[in-house]
Amino acid sequence: MVTGPWRFRLPFRSMAPPTPTLRRERALWRAGARRVAGIDEVGVAPACGPVVAAAVIFRPNTRMIPGVRDSKTLSAAQREALAPEIRRRALAVGIGAASVAEIDRLNIYHATHLAMRRALGRVGGHDHVLVDGLGIAGFEAEVGPYDAIVDGDARVYTIACASIIAKVVRDRLMARLAVRHPGYGWERNAGYATAEHRAAMATLGITPFHRRSFITTRRALEGVEQLDLDLVPVGPGTAPTGLAADEPLEAPLVIGG
Repeated sequence: MVTGPWRFRLPFRSMAPPTPTLRRERALWRAGARRVAGIDEVGVAPACGPVVAAAVIFRPNTRMIPGVRDSKTLSAAQREALAPEIRRRALAVGIGAASVAEIDRLNIYHATHLAMRRALGRVGGHDHVLVDGLGIAGFEAEVGPYDAIVDGDARVYTIACASIIAKVVRDRLMARLAVRHPGYGWERNAGYATAEHRAAMATLGITPFHRRSFITTRRALEGVEQLDLDLVPVGPGTAPTGLAADEPLEAPLVIGG
C-alpha cells in the first residue's frame, strides 16, 4: 500500500518526425543495383488538378542532405529550400503526371500509377525501384524489380526526396492555375477540399480542372443541378427570367453552362 505522495510517469515519446535513412538503398547498392529510384506521388486526395509523381536516383554511397524528410512534415519554405539541393545532388530526377481527364477516365488509383511510370521513364533507366505505399498490382511487369514500403516517405531517403520534389512541382502548378481561376484558394489549399474551396465550388461553379469523378465535385454539380431545378416554375404565375412561361417542365436543363 502506497502511503506517501507518488508520481506516475508515462514513458517519454519524442514528437519529432522520423528521419529517413539510406538503409534500403545501401542494401541494394551492395547487391549490385547501382541505379535505385525512389518514387512518391502528390495529389491523390485533392478535388482538382493533376496527380504528380517524382522519381529520384542518387549515386551509390551518397551523403544525405540535412533536413530531408517526408514532405508532409515540412513547411512550404523548407520544401522550396530543399528541392533545388536535391536536384543538384541527384544523379537523375524525373517528373510524371496524370491529368484530370485521365484521373476521371482511369480512376485515381490507376492514374497515380500512370504518373509514377511516367516519372520513372524520365530518369534514364533504373535497376530497382522503392515506392511509397502498398504493393501495386502489375507494377513489376511495368517497371521491373521494386519494393513497396508503407510510410516509405518517412523511412526511406530517396522516397522522401521524391516526395519533396513532387510536392514542390504540384504546389507551383496549382499556384499558377489559381491565377487563371481565382477565388478557389488553390494557391493556399493546393486543390484540397477545404471549407474555402468547397464554398467557392458552390458559388463559382466547377472549372475544367475539377475532378468530376470525385465526390466533392459531384456534390457541387448536384448543387448546381438543384439550383436550376429550383428555378423551374411549379405553379401558376410568371416564370423566372430565362425560362419561357410556356416552356414544358420536362424540357432539358443546361447544367453549369
